Amino acid sequence: MDPSKKRVARRSRQLRARKRITGTAAKPRLSVYRSNDHIYAQLIDDVAGHTLAAASSLEGGVTKGDDGKTGVARQVGTAIGERATAAGITTCVFDRGGNRYAGRVAALADGAREAGLEF
Repeated sequence: MDPSKKRVARRSRQLRARKRITGTAAKPRLSVYRSNDHIYAQLIDDVAGHTLAAASSLEGGVTKGDDGKTGVARQVGTAIGERATAAGITTCVFDRGGNRYAGRVAALADGAREAGLEF
């Protein structure tokens, strides 16, 4: 498939889900972005337009072990869950960003749940 068509298809999936998913201060949106090498997560209050907490695989505490990129994604999920708990956030809505809920995206979600986030 042509790379530009893949980008357009992913963007349309992302916008289709974004019509229904909105984050508030009480229940922010956990947005996930997955590139080839890294994974990023943000808790976003869409009403105010602010990022409440963020974590990524570029941070110093995240290490690649035997699990590879999936293990890194779980560590990022744990980090975003801990930061959310520190900010007083217990629940959120999950925004997979047009990606399938499998592999690294699912591992990040599992890590966030283990750290105490509910969605």
